[in-house]
Amino acid sequence: MTHSATLGDLDISTLDPQALDIDPTELREKYRRERDRRIRPDGTGQYRRVTSDSPARDTDPHTPRTERAPLTDTVEALVIGAGLGGLLTAAALRDSGVTSLRLMDEAGDVGGTWYWNRYPGIHCDIESYLYMPLLEETGYMPRWRYAPGEEIRRHAVRIAEHYDLYRDTAFHTRATELRWDEQEQHWLVRTDRGDAMRARYVVVSSGTLSQPKLPGIPGIEDFGGHIFHTSRWDYEYTGGDADGGLTGLADKRVAVIGTGATGLQAIPKVAADAQHLYVFQRTPSTVDVRDNRPTDPDWAEALQPGWQRERMENFLEILSGEPVEEDLVQDGWTATATLQRQMLSGRVDTSLDAEERERREELLDFSTMNRLRDRVRELVDEPSTAEALTPWYRYMCKRPGFSDAYLQTFNQPNVTLVDTADHGGVTRMTPSAVVVGEQEHEVDCVIFATGFETGVSGVISGTLPVHGRGGTQLLEAWARGPRTLHGMTVHGFPNLFQLGTMQNANSVNFAHILSEQAQHIAAMVGAAEERGARRIEPTREAEQRWCETILEVATDNSAFLAECTPGYYNGEGTRRAAPTTYSPGPVAFHRELARWRAASMDEVLVLPGDEGMDEKEAA
Repeated sequence: MTHSATLGDLDISTLDPQALDIDPTELREKYRRERDRRIRPDGTGQYRRVTSDSPARDTDPHTPRTERAPLTDTVEALVIGAGLGGLLTAAALRDSGVTSLRLMDEAGDVGGTWYWNRYPGIHCDIESYLYMPLLEETGYMPRWRYAPGEEIRRHAVRIAEHYDLYRDTAFHTRATELRWDEQEQHWLVRTDRGDAMRARYVVVSSGTLSQPKLPGIPGIEDFGGHIFHTSRWDYEYTGGDADGGLTGLADKRVAVIGTGATGLQAIPKVAADAQHLYVFQRTPSTVDVRDNRPTDPDWAEALQPGWQRERMENFLEILSGEPVEEDLVQDGWTATATLQRQMLSGRVDTSLDAEERERREELLDFSTMNRLRDRVRELVDEPSTAEALTPWYRYMCKRPGFSDAYLQTFNQPNVTLVDTADHGGVTRMTPSAVVVGEQEHEVDCVIFATGFETGVSGVISGTLPVHGRGGTQLLEAWARGPRTLHGMTVHGFPNLFQLGTMQNANSVNFAHILSEQAQHIAAMVGAAEERGARRIEPTREAEQRWCETILEVATDNSAFLAECTPGYYNGEGTRRAAPTTYSPGPVAFHRELARWRAASMDEVLVLPGDEGMDEKEAA
């Protein structure tokens, strides 16, 4: 049997409720009670953006801003966003022959989320040999199986240097408007630095986790102590670095609000040095074994050319439900691939009818969650604390967590867990305390590990207005829902490319997804240059066919989301599923892109002989 065995292949005795000591009805009821404790009527409205005026200010603590004259020149390609997506696209464009290329980012350097996030304990939860792109191309081997954030940030710099991307950059710069100039056949790009630059091609890769958020806690502005968001960590206050040694907290009572992926990593480091740490938790994360270790030099030496692509594809295939002969990675992600289908697109087992498939998946989910709940009880000494840290929901209701230090942290005498579930989160803040219900917790410092807005680029939010052919605004064109070809190009908006998850496929190793999108964009640009195309723009018919395809293959997971504890996956309990993903999964999607590219790309290339297209569209 291959690794990616279907549910139908599994021994049914291993999924028998009695053999597993599981009462499905009782667990479902427990999950609902725990969900209902945490639901708030304001949903995502309970959060607000971090801005320069916020209590935890959105300023760059890493690179001083330098003044410069406004840019009014013209480049062939402008890439907005210098995280991994932007770097991969810029590198692919370089390889396709684009020499006049500019990187723009609001940060002071490349790296995206890895530029901003430098909190203590930061690591990537995807294996470094998969996540860190272009390892063979840049001649680098990660030091750890799961890389620390600084190693990933430095690798982003390495990519930029390798592909000569620092030649033309605009850092600490935010695009404020894109406007298509039909006569000149290029984009006019305005920014918050007074720029009015022009670009033939514009790539928007502003990230899915780029805008930090804060809970809208009453009284937050009145707090008189120190306050910051984990993505803007203040080492001047805490001392130390990403490895710990936060000596500035030795005489401080510290509050950390948030226990998602960031909290799991930062909290053990803060606890090691703070006089006292209060951890404010609404919903506990699942915490599986991490098992990080240094890279084995003998293993690395034995790798053959093409090893990274092979490993990335193997991981993606397993998580997408595709059959493979071997699991090259063998970690917590590949071990739970079947359970991830509730949230991540991929191949499903059609040998079973939908009802039987859901029954087996649910039992497998119950079994996995029972194991994780047992782990909490084994590692946390105090029973009431262990119970508060125990997750009661389906596996993919929240992003799975991994740590070999987090749960044990709550055995330390200087650490207090504050469960906010029955109070809708933190109730309020005073000049000297964080209040839950009527209980005040006096603290000197509050650290928000409350994450980011997810999947909301400036284009989607409207903070980056886009005006295409005829002055049409993109959000007006999308008034009845997004319309794209493959999620990357839009009819009426020539030479504009977007990276992300909308109307394409996703997976937990998002670096791989971005790499495929980057190669696809570069292939279109290369074909346009080779064939002398006037512009790249999908026909209305091609766009319509793709939108119909998305609807036809859509998988409805609304029932799953509705039963989940509130979180960003389900819009804090208010969001229902929308058909915006290619449900057959990333492997099938990448095959579709390759097939489409091989069929000439005529659907997006507007050639010199197609001058009548504009008049027809206008009519």
